[in-house]
Amino acid sequence: MGSKLKYSSEAQGLRDKKVKDLMVDNKRRLVEVPYTASLAHTMSALVANKVVAVPVAAPPGHWIGAGGSMILEADKQTGAVRKHYIGMVTMLDILAHIADADNDDDVEMMINGGDHHSDCYNNKLDKKMSVEVSSIIGHCLEGLSLWTLNPNTSQMNNVSGVELVESASSYKMLTQMDLLVFLKQHDFELNTITSKSITELGAITDTVFAISDRTKVIDAIKSMRMGLLNAVPIIQSQDTLEEDPKQLINGRGRKIIGTFSATDLRGCHLSSMQTWLPLTALEFTEAISTSPLFQSNNSAEPPKREIVACGIESTLAQVIEKAVTNYVHRVWVVDSNGLLRGLVSLTDIIRVLRLSLLS
Repeated sequence: MGSKLKYSSEAQGLRDKKVKDLMVDNKRRLVEVPYTASLAHTMSALVANKVVAVPVAAPPGHWIGAGGSMILEADKQTGAVRKHYIGMVTMLDILAHIADADNDDDVEMMINGGDHHSDCYNNKLDKKMSVEVSSIIGHCLEGLSLWTLNPNTSQMNNVSGVELVESASSYKMLTQMDLLVFLKQHDFELNTITSKSITELGAITDTVFAISDRTKVIDAIKSMRMGLLNAVPIIQSQDTLEEDPKQLINGRGRKIIGTFSATDLRGCHLSSMQTWLPLTALEFTEAISTSPLFQSNNSAEPPKREIVACGIESTLAQVIEKAVTNYVHRVWVVDSNGLLRGLVSLTDIIRVLRLSLLS
């Protein structure tokens, strides 16, 4: 009883925190694109701002927002509605649209267009990238997730705190990583929970879909879209197994040698698309490390691609530290031989923290 009272007392301060407390240090402006923007323009905005998703804005009164939402921006003085946010578009949406060619011959042309300035190749790619961004909203699940939170909403509120209808003079983006960074800063209030192992807390997702070191980028993108995944581990292929490199593979118990994620696609400039699509996903992750988007300003050397992983007995605090320090959205769980046993995503971390605080 004594320990439970102590735990409740330590956590009470965190329960009373509001959403606005998470945004104190958030000075980032909301990056958005108009519904008429081309995919080429949208990709440029993603790359320039080093983000992997942007909301899409349209004139009010002409659209049904993603998931039936009605998220409006109104003039602060007059209250007149200026725009309606109709959904989200991610880098994965755009790449999936490119990869989803009309037929196998088109895919082959995208990959093996010959001369980079081939008219046929350029025409097909230009056609793909000239469509309006509004036409691909919802191709991936995240694009249908659009809602707002009032700044005075408690962090421990139930789903009723989420608003599908909202009008405000301005908005900011709140991400899972923002929440995790905040919770890491308040680890002393959560130590009773975060000092426990991820196994004890039930934070590990056992099912791991993977791609092999033979999977090409274009096939990896298609597989991720079909599986509604933002990242997949790259596992070592085995000659003794008959595996289709174009399909997702059960990665549990396999050797992990890399990670292919939507975040990596931030560096996928349109001009380099033809060069990167025929690479294997493993070759791509090695090549992308030379992109200026992934290099430190203080180092001329490309960063070493690290596999962000933990053991099954790692504490939740250790996993949070790895996720925040490496700015990744999942940590792979491996055994002593480096074989995959599962993963812990940011969603898993937030889920077990919330359940523990409410218990």
